[in-house]
Amino acid sequence: MLPRRRVLTGLVGAALTSRRARAEERRDHRLRQSWAFALEEVELVVPGLHPAHDGLRVGQLTDIHIGANTPDGRVIAAIDALNQARPDLVALTGDYVTRKGDPLERVPELLCRLDGEVVAVLGNHDHWTDSRTIARDLDRLGMRVLRNQHTALQLRGAPLCVVGVDDGATRRDDVARALEGAPCAGTRLVLAHTPPTAAKLPKDGGFVCLSGHTHGGQIWLHGVTEGVFARAGQPFVRGSYQVGGNLLYVSRGLGFGRGSPLVRVGSEPEVTVLTLRAG
Repeated sequence: MLPRRRVLTGLVGAALTSRRARAEERRDHRLRQSWAFALEEVELVVPGLHPAHDGLRVGQLTDIHIGANTPDGRVIAAIDALNQARPDLVALTGDYVTRKGDPLERVPELLCRLDGEVVAVLGNHDHWTDSRTIARDLDRLGMRVLRNQHTALQLRGAPLCVVGVDDGATRRDDVARALEGAPCAGTRLVLAHTPPTAAKLPKDGGFVCLSGHTHGGQIWLHGVTEGVFARAGQPFVRGSYQVGGNLLYVSRGLGFGRGSPLVRVGSEPEVTVLTLRAG
């Protein structure tokens, strides 16, 4: 028979090992949760799309909120996933940070990992923090930051007009100015941080508007979350919409903003790859 002391020591050791294993499992689970996001593949049928752009893929990142509330690991994993999807164009639709004191230097340090052509607009938190520094740093990375402006890109042998409308939550959006001199037909992609900006676009214009801002409701209770956001002037919360004869896609975004609970229920973080189809 084994001595009683040796048996008890073995039992205590096994219990401690089991406790450490459970603690490590919980820590690993929290880490996986902190890095977790969904890669959403979305197909949009676009009237008036240039035939050469049938099948064009656009990646979207929004509401990254780099800082204490969004782990760098999630941002890096999201960028890696987007790079692996190899979109023709990457659209950044604002809120790179959250509040003053956030590490602005981490914005270019993390986003420099993005491959290919990148266009961007700013969000309300960027304006509340330091929009000049953020725009400057993105420009230095070779990304086109559009502030009520448009630019022409040549993709798949055909022109694509990207219209960047500045943030609507801080009343900096000027659709007329952004569209001044833009082509009236062909493939036209609009980036606007706040979804209601889509309602200000010319009707039946064949526009595809990409937005964020809402975090997909963050806590999603069907029939409740939509009503709360609608009463707050945000009728477009997440997913695809037809707005004035144009298309709008609202991403759930990647991070957490100021004043929001650091939890998502039924509205997990999102990286989006949209495929445009001729209608």
